[in-house]
Amino acid sequence: MEKIYYAGLVGRMDSGIAERELRCLLAIAAGETDKQAALEAGISPRTVKGAVERVMHKLHTYKRTALVAEAFRRGIIAPALCMVIALLMGLHHNPSAVRRPSAPRRIETFSAVRRIESAVVA
Repeated sequence: MEKIYYAGLVGRMDSGIAERELRCLLAIAAGETDKQAALEAGISPRTVKGAVERVMHKLHTYKRTALVAEAFRRGIIAPALCMVIALLMGLHHNPSAVRRPSAPRRIETFSAVRRIESAVVA
């Protein structure tokens, strides 16, 4: 299974979408405009627009936001770093561990105050 990485997103090539269409979809999902995506890929903005329209047709969506949401829902694209972070957080999370303040610190503070009071009184 071949993957394409772009701006923190991962796209799967086995989803029935051509490589250029997937690159344009990843650019749109990353929040780039057609001009920015075209400059990055070395193609014209009209080519990016056409590729996005073809993906919209394949996924039966009519707006770019719906296209990105549908691509995430179908697993065509996914955030690369978020999945790794979620996995690591899940492995290191211990729900039974509770952070409690340490008691010796409070005792030391209290005894230091008593010493100061006795020194002032004497």
